[in-house]
Amino acid sequence: MQPIVIIGTGLAGFNTVKEFRKLDKETPIVMLTADDGRNYSKPMLSAGFTKEKTADDLCMATPEKVSEQFNVDVRTGVHVAGIDPQKKRVLLPDDHLDYSKLVLALGADTWTPPLEGDAVGEVFSVNDLMDYAKFRAAIEGKKTITILGGGLIGCEFANDLSNGGFQVQLVEPMGRCLPLLLPEAASEAVGRGLQELGVQFHFGPLAKAVHHGDSGKLVTELSDGSKLESDVVLSAIGLRPRIDMAKEAGLSTNRGILTDKGLRTSAEDIFALGDCAEVEGHVLPYVLPLMASARALAKTLAGEPTDVSYGVMPVTIKTPACPVVVCPAPAGSEGDWEVEADGNTVQALFRGKDGNLLGYALTGDAVKEKMKLNKELPAVMP
Repeated sequence: MQPIVIIGTGLAGFNTVKEFRKLDKETPIVMLTADDGRNYSKPMLSAGFTKEKTADDLCMATPEKVSEQFNVDVRTGVHVAGIDPQKKRVLLPDDHLDYSKLVLALGADTWTPPLEGDAVGEVFSVNDLMDYAKFRAAIEGKKTITILGGGLIGCEFANDLSNGGFQVQLVEPMGRCLPLLLPEAASEAVGRGLQELGVQFHFGPLAKAVHHGDSGKLVTELSDGSKLESDVVLSAIGLRPRIDMAKEAGLSTNRGILTDKGLRTSAEDIFALGDCAEVEGHVLPYVLPLMASARALAKTLAGEPTDVSYGVMPVTIKTPACPVVVCPAPAGSEGDWEVEADGNTVQALFRGKDGNLLGYALTGDAVKEKMKLNKELPAVMP
């Protein structure tokens, strides 16, 4: 029997194995990863200082432990050269691996803006545990950090690094915190919370270049001509689903790897889930949809074809300076925000033209209303 092959050992790949082994103890599984294969929770990467965890502390299990616990062959440091869907084969640099079923749990890549300057190669991004270990080593003994991007990742790192004692400057061209997720009043609440920690915001301009300064620091040049000095620069602008491998193999792709509700791609016996997947038009790079996908796919792989369903999928943003829970309205929804604000406590409800609740954004003490509001919301994908 050819094994089930899973490319990727992040949350999507690991949880698929974990759920599958509840149903099937014996079918051989091979997991392939280009990194060191340690099991960790990616959302924790932007909470290390707040939780007082180093990179090693965030490791929940070594690949050897995962292999032993779940009866799986974990191969680390493997760079997959391609996929041959016709032969049901994963191509490796010097070999190949045949599969019965293939799961693409490829994750997403960080996106770095097109910067100029002689220090571009020293701009960090944190996308996995190995990146985080390098970043933590680089900021050891340093004091100042410039963050590019004020979305979810940027704001979480700004809060966490401030808790770690660093002076943080944050650059966000769209003019406010979390501009794609929150209405203005909620954005302002988060901004005030972070400012109270000492975060300095530079709203409006773009980062154009990163140079070495005369004082040994890095200089980030902005589009309005201003220059920010810091010891380290972190790019936290966003993520893009990894689709190149699937595209080169002839699989259908759009923003992500296209799948149906059963997480089936356009190629027979190839599935995709997690940050790399676009499920029935939905790209949801969050933990709740990933976990739902892993549970459904495990059943399918075990012989019980199961469609994934996404219920209400709130996103908790780790900014303890101003707690945030957001449940975005479906893309393209028409309606209006109803906002009640009291300092950093904001309840913003997005209602459709018919008055029905389609989404919400809660900050401060209003996050306690999450469970009540969830009961009013429609499922993301029934």
